[in-house]
Amino acid sequence: MATNSVKLLGTWACPYVYRVEIALKMKSIEYEFIQERVFNKSELLLKSNPVYKKIPVLFHDEKPICESLVILQYIDEAWLNGPSILPSDPYDRAIARFWAAYIDEKWYPLVADYRNVEGKEAKAAMVERISEGTLLLEEAFIDMSKGKSYCGGDSIGYVDIVFGSLLGWVKVIEIVDELKILDETKTPSLAEWDEKFCSDNVVKSIIPQAEKLVEVYHKYVELKKANSS
Repeated sequence: MATNSVKLLGTWACPYVYRVEIALKMKSIEYEFIQERVFNKSELLLKSNPVYKKIPVLFHDEKPICESLVILQYIDEAWLNGPSILPSDPYDRAIARFWAAYIDEKWYPLVADYRNVEGKEAKAAMVERISEGTLLLEEAFIDMSKGKSYCGGDSIGYVDIVFGSLLGWVKVIEIVDELKILDETKTPSLAEWDEKFCSDNVVKSIIPQAEKLVEVYHKYVELKKANSS
C-alpha cells in the first residue's frame, strides 16, 4: 500500500489515535502521520471533521473517515489482508461493538473525570463507580475471550484495541492520583490481559511508557493554564 494513499491526522499522545495506528500496523498498512496542533486546530481538521472537530481522522485516497471506532471498522472492511479486527460471527461482532461503546461512553469518562471531582466523599463515590464498571469489564472479558489471551481470542481484536489504547493514560491516572484501577486481586483476568496486551510488539511500538505520558500530562496542564489565562 502506497504511503500517500493512507494518511492519519492526530497527535502522538492521543489514545484514540493509538487505536488507528495499532489497526494499521496489524494490517501492515503503510501510512503518513500528520501531526495535529493541540490547542489551535488546523484547517485540515476542521474541514475533514466539521461535526466533532476531533482527531483522529484517517484519509484513504484523500477521503476522510472520522471517529476512532468507525475508523477501526473501516480498516477491517477496506483491507482484508492481515488479521481480522472484528469477530466474523455476527453475534460476537455485535457484542464487541456493545462493549467498545460502553468503554468509550461510560467507563473511561468516569476514569478521566476522577481528577475533577472534589471532596473526599465524592471521590470515594467515584472510585466505587469506576470499580463497578471495571468489574463489569472483567466479566465481559471472561465471556468474550473464552479462556484465551484476548477479547479477540488468540490475537488482539476490536475490544482489545479499544480498551488497550486507553491503558497508557489509565496508568497516568493511577500514578498521578495514586488510584489503582486494574487491581490484580479484584480483576485478575484484566490485569493479566493488560500485561499481555502492553507486551505485544505492535502495541509497544505505538503506546509510550506511562512515565513518558506523565511528563506529557504535566506539560499539558501547564499549557492549558497558559492558554486559558
